[in-house]
Amino acid sequence: MSQLSDSDDTTPLLGDDSSSDASQDEDYRSRWRSIRVMYFTMFLSSVGFTIVITSLWPYLQKVDDSASATFLGWAVAAYSLGQMAASPIFGTWSNYRPHKEPLVCSIILNLLANVYYAYAYLPRTNNKFHVLISRALVGFGAESDRTIDHIAVLTSNALFFIVMFIFAVFETIITPLSMDMYAWTRTEAVLYNGIIICCIGLQSILVFIIVKVVSVRYGDRPVMLAGLVIILCGFFILLPWGNHYPKIQWADLKNSSLVGEMNKASNHSAEPTGCPYEQTWCQYTPSIHLAQFISSNILIGVGYPACNVMSYTLYSKILGPIPQGVYMGWLTASGSGARTVAPVFVSQVYTILGPRWCFSLICGMVVGAIVLLSCCYHRLVAFSVRHRRSV
Repeated sequence: MSQLSDSDDTTPLLGDDSSSDASQDEDYRSRWRSIRVMYFTMFLSSVGFTIVITSLWPYLQKVDDSASATFLGWAVAAYSLGQMAASPIFGTWSNYRPHKEPLVCSIILNLLANVYYAYAYLPRTNNKFHVLISRALVGFGAESDRTIDHIAVLTSNALFFIVMFIFAVFETIITPLSMDMYAWTRTEAVLYNGIIICCIGLQSILVFIIVKVVSVRYGDRPVMLAGLVIILCGFFILLPWGNHYPKIQWADLKNSSLVGEMNKASNHSAEPTGCPYEQTWCQYTPSIHLAQFISSNILIGVGYPACNVMSYTLYSKILGPIPQGVYMGWLTASGSGARTVAPVFVSQVYTILGPRWCFSLICGMVVGAIVLLSCCYHRLVAFSVRHRRSV
C-alpha cells in the first residue's frame, strides 16, 4: 500500500509513457504545446502585475492626494475580488465550451482594463475610485460521477487560501513598509522594491526547478510542508526588535514654529519621508533592519513558490480524471478571496497596530496551516491511490 502511495505521490502529472502509440504521442505533444502557450501568457500577466503592484501606492498618491494607506488595501483587494467573481464563471465556461473562448475574452477585458488604469489620472475628481474600479476589471479579466474526497478538496482550498493570503500581505505591505522604515522616497521605493521583486522572481525560477526534482524523490506533501516552515521563518525574522526607531515624518505637522523654521530652511520641493506621525506605533516600535527585510524577502521568495506549485499539483492529483474546470475555478476563487481579504486586513492592522502585531498574526496563520496539513496529511493523496484503496 505504501508503494502505491509513494509512487503516485511522486509521479508527474504529465509523465512520459514509452508504450504510447503514435496518436497518444501526438496528443501528448499537443497538450504540452498548449501548456507552453499558457506559460507564456502567465509570464506576461505576471510581469504586468509585478509592475503595477510595486508602483500602485506611489501612483495612488500622485493621482489623488486623499488616498490613504487603508484605501491602498482596497485597491489591491479589488484585483482579487474581480478574479474571485470571474473564476467560477470562466471555469464553468471552459468545461462546456472550447477553452479559447474564455481565454480570448479574458485577454481582451484585461487589456481594456489596463488602459483604463493607465488613464485613471484624467478625471478631475475621484481619481482613486477610478483606480479601484480599473483594478477590479483587470482582476475579472485575469482568469482563465466518481467519488471525490471532499475533505481533501476542502483542505486543499483552505491551504491555498492561507498561502495566497500570506503572499498578498507580503506584496501589499512591501512598499509602504520600506518607505516607513527606511525613509525612502516614492521613486526610491518603486526602484528598490522593483529590484527586490525581480530578484525574487529569478530566485523562484530556481525554486521551481529544485521543487520538481525534490517532489519526485520525496513527494508533494513534504515539499509543501517544508515551504510553509520556510515562510514561517521569513515572517518571524521580519518581527521588529532592537533599540533603533524609524525616522518620524513630521512634515505635515501644523502650528509648530520649530517645524516651520525647519521647513523654511529645507528644500520645499522635497517630499516628506519616514514613518507618518499619524501612525502612533512609529514612536515606540523598533525599526526593521534592512538585513531583516532582505532576509525575509529571500525566505518568503523560497517558501511561497514551493507552496503555490504544490497546491496546484496536489489538487490536480486529488481530483483525478474528472473535468477540473469548475473545481479549478473554485480553487482560484479561494485564492482570490484570500487576496481580497489580505490587503484590507494588512492595511488596517499595519496602520493601526504596526508591523509587530501584523506579522505576529501572520505567523499564527502559518502555524495553523502547518497544523491543518499535518492533520489531513494522509488524505491528501492522488485519486488513483484513493480509488485503489477503496477497491
